[in-house]
Formats: sequence, C-alpha cells, structure tokens
Amino acid sequence: MGSTGSVVGAVGPDARDDRLRRFAAIWSRAVHPALTAPAMSRAEFERYLVPLARTLSDSLGARPFDPRPAAGVGEALVRAHCTDPEALPLILGVIDAYLVLYCPPDRPMPAEESRARCSRLQHAVAAGFARALRERTVTEQEAISTAALAAQAETEQALHHSDARFRAVFETAAVGVGIADVDGRILDVNQAVLRMFGNLSSTPTGRNVGELVHPDDSPDFWNLYRELVRGDRDHYRVEKPYYRSDGSVLWTDLSVALLRDASGEPQYQLALMEDITERRHLHERLRYEATHDALTGLPNRTLFFERLDRALEPQADGVARFSLCYLDIDGFKSVNDSLGHTVGDQLLVAVAERLRGCATEPGELVARLGGDEFVALTTGPTAPGDATALARRMLAALAEPVTLDGRHLSVRASIGVVDGAAGKRGAAEVLRSADITMYRAKAAGGNRYELADADSDARVIARHSLTNCLPAALDNDEFFIEYQPLVQLADGTVRGAEALVRWLHPVHGVLGPDQFIPLAENTGLIVPLGRWVLEEAARQARSWRSAGTYDGPLRVNVNLSPSQLRYPGLVADTVAVLDNAGLDPSALCLEVTENALIGADEDELRPLRELADLGVDIALDDFGTGYSNLSYLRRLPVSTLKLDRSFTRGMQRAPADPVDVKIVEGIVSLAHTLDLSVTVEGVETGTQAAHLRLLGCDTAQGWYYARPGPPERLHTLSLADATS
Repeated sequence: MGSTGSVVGAVGPDARDDRLRRFAAIWSRAVHPALTAPAMSRAEFERYLVPLARTLSDSLGARPFDPRPAAGVGEALVRAHCTDPEALPLILGVIDAYLVLYCPPDRPMPAEESRARCSRLQHAVAAGFARALRERTVTEQEAISTAALAAQAETEQALHHSDARFRAVFETAAVGVGIADVDGRILDVNQAVLRMFGNLSSTPTGRNVGELVHPDDSPDFWNLYRELVRGDRDHYRVEKPYYRSDGSVLWTDLSVALLRDASGEPQYQLALMEDITERRHLHERLRYEATHDALTGLPNRTLFFERLDRALEPQADGVARFSLCYLDIDGFKSVNDSLGHTVGDQLLVAVAERLRGCATEPGELVARLGGDEFVALTTGPTAPGDATALARRMLAALAEPVTLDGRHLSVRASIGVVDGAAGKRGAAEVLRSADITMYRAKAAGGNRYELADADSDARVIARHSLTNCLPAALDNDEFFIEYQPLVQLADGTVRGAEALVRWLHPVHGVLGPDQFIPLAENTGLIVPLGRWVLEEAARQARSWRSAGTYDGPLRVNVNLSPSQLRYPGLVADTVAVLDNAGLDPSALCLEVTENALIGADEDELRPLRELADLGVDIALDDFGTGYSNLSYLRRLPVSTLKLDRSFTRGMQRAPADPVDVKIVEGIVSLAHTLDLSVTVEGVETGTQAAHLRLLGCDTAQGWYYARPGPPERLHTLSLADATS
C-alpha cells in the first residue's frame, strides 16, 4: 500500500520547448566541467543536450512506458567526451532532481508513477553510458595491446624506436596499464594505475600480483590467473576489487593478456584496467532500490522470490529444507478507510520494524510483498521447527499496540506456515499454499498461525477451479434441473415440485448445488444463474399445465439466494419470466431461507411483498434453524413454512421421539393460526410420513416419495423407505 500522491500535469508545446531548453541549461552547467576533452563550448554543449532532454521527456510520458531510448542518451553523452569518473553522478543527479520538474509527461500522471519512471530512466541512461564507456575503453585497450605487441616486435628490429613509441602510449593512456612477469612480479605500471590506487608517491613495482587479493574476488579469478601464466590461455577479463592506499575499495574492469617470446613461451602479463567504482556503486544503489520496499525498507517481492527460488533449488546432499511464514494484517483495510492512508503507511512502517527484529538468525529473511502482506523465509536443516517459532515471535512482536500520533492501534495478524524439502515444489506453488493457509488462519478468527495441509490446499484449489469454470458453464449449457415432487399428505397426490439445479461438469461429473451455489454467490454469477433456473422452471411448469396430465393446479418451487434477494431487478425479472412463459403467478413459489430474512428491514422485504401481492407464493425454507422470534412471522410476506428435516428425524421409526412430535405439533399449530401451510422436507420413511400427516402437515417431499429426477418422472412415486 502506498500514498496516492499528487498528479504531474501536462504543458503546452511552446512551454514544453522552453522547459526543455531550461533543463538542458541546468544540465550543461553541471556536466560541462567534467568533459575530459571539451571539443564544444558550454553553449554548444547546451544545444547538444536539448534533443537528449527531449528523448528523456518523451520516454517519461510514453504509453506504454519504455525506458530503452534513454540508453541512447547515455551513449550520446560518452560520444560528447563525458568520460570523467565524476561525470555519471552529475548526469544522473540533474535527471533525478529536474527532469520531472522541467519536463513533465504530456498527460497527467500520479507523482509516484512519474518518480518511478524517472528512476528507471536513470538506470537506462547509466546502462547506456556504461556500455558506451566500456566500448570506448575496449577500443583504447585494443589500441594499447596492438601498440604493445607492435612495440615488442619492433624491439627486435629497432628497440630504441619501439620503446619510445610504447612508452608514449603507456604513459598517456586513460586506462591503467601494468606489466608483470609470469612469476607475478610487477615490472611497471603507468600513471593511470597510480591515480586509481590513490598513491602517486610510491609504485607497486616489485610487488607480486598474488599479494593483491580481496575478499570479494570471484572464486574463478585465481584459477584464470594460473591458467594464463602456465600458457593454457592467452587472456581473461573479469571485474576485480582492490584495496586503495586509504583502505577504500577500487573496482576495476580488468583484462589480462599473455605475451610470449619468439619461441612461444609465456614471458609477460599485460594488464589493462578501467576504474568502474562509480558505476559499481550506482549499480548497487539501483539494485537496492529495485529489491527493497520504498516504504518500509524491507526486501521486496523481487528479492524475496530470488531467495525463495534459491532455497527451493535441489541440493546434492538432498537434505536442504525451507519454511515460509505468510503474514497478513487482520482488518487493515478499516485502518485506511477510517484513519486514512497516511496513518496506514505509518502503521505498516511500524509493523515492518517489529517484524524485522524477529528475523535475527542466519538464514532468516523478512520481506514485504505489498499492501499489508509480509513474508518470512527460513532455510536450513531445522527450518520447520524454526518457522513455527518465528511465527510465534512475529505474533508476539505485534501484540503490543502501535502508538501513532497519540493513537493506540491494536495489530492482529494471520499467518500461514509452509515447510518442506528443497527441490520438491516451485515458488508459485509454495506461495499459493502459504496464502491458502493464511486465509484458513483468518477464517479461524485471526491473530494466529496455521500449518499448511495438502488436503485443505486441494479443496481450495478445486473450488478456485470450479469458480473459474462457472461463467463458461452457463454459456455452454452445462447446467440442468431435476425436480422433486411435493406431495399432498392428506391424499398422497403430487401438488408441485421443487426445481433443483445441477452442474454437469466435463471433468467432475454431476455436481450438486452445495458444491457450486456458494461459489456463484461469491462471484456474482448467482443472479444470471438464478434467472436461468427461474426461466427453465417456469417453462417446465407451463409444459405440465399444458399437458393436463395432473388433476388440480401444479406449482413449481424455485430457491432464491441472499444475493438474488438484494438484486434490484428481482421483481421485474420474475414478472418478465412469468409473462414470457405464460404462467400464472400462483403457479410459482419462491423459497427463501430463514437465515436470509433474519433482521431484514422493510426495504429488504419490499421485493418479496410485491411478488406476494402479485400472487407468487413465498416459502420460508429451513424453518427452525435460525434465531428469529416466532412473532417475526407476522410481518413476513410468506405463505408456507418449510420445516427443516432436523425436527422430523425422530419420527422415522415407531415409536416417534416425543420431543420432536411436540415441536412439530407446536409449529404446525402456529403456522395454521397464521394461515400458513407447512411443508416438511427430508421425509424418508412411511412411518415418518404417517406421523406428519396425523400432526396436520400439509405437504412433504423426500426420498420416501421420490428422489430428484427429470420432469417426466414427476408422477412416479416410489413410496419406499429410503433408510432400509
């Protein structure tokens, strides 16, 4: 999460040209003194910089953003002889301080984005500058090598002429040049080498190359050196650090070539070195900015994934292990919404500082992925145990309220912990498992950690897969409806049916509504799916009526989800479906769960009242499972109570459970007093049906009568106990 920031606005063409010239003037004043061979006056150099400034300005506002043209700016500056070691910081400093100010994008852009683009342009300029400088240096090195080899050949013919020529090149070269024998003894160095090492009063002549070691030397460097002096290779090139006379570090681009005698035996080493310390420091700074979070200073997702990928690489001994803690702050959005993003940022900084203090052991890393999400990575043979200990430390570190501007903010967090052996899973899979586990911790109340579980991961992934398939399933006609008869208990006749939607999944087969209706609710697909079910059920009800197969009116029951109840077009859609099907409203019953109506106010009940006024029956489904007061029934626009099956299980065998009998008897009496009919679902035995008939229940459905099936089997009743 970051602050929104201001917006950088655009300027007109004339004003833009004026600003480009002003930017070029500032740039010229800063950089011109650092030209190593000033072939241009400052005014000429200023004019030279104007098109370069325009390139940077165009790149800053480009859509899509592309920093690559800025590399050409760096190359152009090298061609203008901006090759002094101090030139690059001056070049980048002006871009950093003045580019956005004087050359803003043509279209308005958030200041945060423009600054991020400016930083990437600096990186590109530096890359182009370094590339051009390296090419220039290579050219010089080749010239020096050529001169050295030519001088060596000419020595055999005219030593005094070649030596003078070689010494001239040797002493005046901009790059450092050194000569050593194959035993490593330094024979001579030029002035450029002495300047690089910061010691013009003494010379390293006589010292051995083997003494110039540094802890950051590449592991392969000394192998290359030994191969060269043995004559197994003719040259090598590396980046090598040295200690200067004052103890600071000098980074060089070092090229070493082997010079052989007339018989081909190794005789001398010729070393050419370029001072790349500033470029190295710039690279390190840009690298740090690219791998660390600007707000908290913690490693960001880029660096985290680098470390995670490394931790997951297979190891030769096969014993490397890792663990990951994925932390999300509980209720952080409410902090931003109520106190503002500035306070939210301050809270994130405080949380980051506390989490940083938790990762103190070798192999532990805490990073910020973004927003209020943090991760901690642990590597080593004891990683699993260390991870749970680290998770406890993180929760303990956040237990104390954070004080910001006099406010005491409590911080709770949920953590998902994943561990395992290296080489088994990829980074994406590990992070997905940690994310799933973190949400399990959040669902369990938060302020806790949970350990990853493969079965839980598989269930979540399966739900996610089904969620992704839902929109296409509706378009591909993968849904179908089965109908379960509603039987009149008094005479055993079929008086209607409940429409139950099914999903014929191409991979998983037939799925029941409990497997996909919650997913449709979460994604908003429940509204178009519900309308489709209503249309199909209404069409089928009309078909039954037109066929005249059944005596008396037949009614079709369709379930409404909480999201459908809140949908503004519910009444209009229902009326349109009835009209299109040519179906009387009395032939439709909409079932609403009791829990969906608990606490509903008049505005929420209005759509149901309007439908009831039109003649549509409203049934209160799963009655008895909620916590509503029974007197609440008087204000609900319902005509039927559907009694939950939990109240009638005790009647499946004789003798019936007397408590269940009393409960059902009381509900039936209350319902009939309020002119409500009672439907019982889940009837599975004939004994159960007989009890319910004696207690005065009106209609029933369940496997005793028939399981859900195709519409043509509606009249086929099994009348067989389903529990036997």
